[in-house]
Amino acid sequence: MPLARPLSVLALTLSTVGHCIDSHAQEIKSTPGRFDYYVLNMSWAPAFCDAMKTLTPAERASNSSEDLACETPRDFVLHGLWTQNNDGTYPGYCSQRPGPAHPERSLDMTPNLALLRHEWAKHGTCTTLSPEGFFATARQAYKSITIPPMFTSLGKDATMRPSEILTLFHRANPAFPQGSFVLSCSQNQLSAVEACFNKDMQPIACVNLKGCAADAIKVVSERSGTIVQ
Repeated sequence: MPLARPLSVLALTLSTVGHCIDSHAQEIKSTPGRFDYYVLNMSWAPAFCDAMKTLTPAERASNSSEDLACETPRDFVLHGLWTQNNDGTYPGYCSQRPGPAHPERSLDMTPNLALLRHEWAKHGTCTTLSPEGFFATARQAYKSITIPPMFTSLGKDATMRPSEILTLFHRANPAFPQGSFVLSCSQNQLSAVEACFNKDMQPIACVNLKGCAADAIKVVSERSGTIVQ
């Protein structure tokens, strides 16, 4: 449906990606702390920024946070740390607790203030952590993952099987058990890689989290995704 743009285009677009890895996932009402494990979603920034090129210059200019996301080449950026249940459901918007006083301190991981506020409201409130603790935990998980070298120096678009991408992540992160990474795609393009953690932030195999079912997907390069003003 049409949306006015009081929030940045980036935040609105990325927020629609949440839990799209399983089209049958259901958001439920819950109380803080009642969930089974965490899902860390790392969005493939070049694919998002490539899609942003379809916006008009006026739309891009009105999005003050977009500069941080797309003018500088990036690979995987942190979309968010999500609470998940073993039955495939996930809690959302569990309380009205106020968010972090200084969300800008997380812009190096998640280059959009509106998205950071959204992540706290939808997912952070379903934990028992303080806002600062929630984003510190997200940072810990994000920094614990080694991005395969291919994705930090991708000079041109590539076509790969999802299983090949997951194999690269497991090779780069041998401490992560099989099944702890899940790949998300949109329109046959890589959109994100997810990693699963228990409540003690140890990597675990994901439960009832379905990934990309495509045989092969396009991996948009950083060069293709960068927006030059």
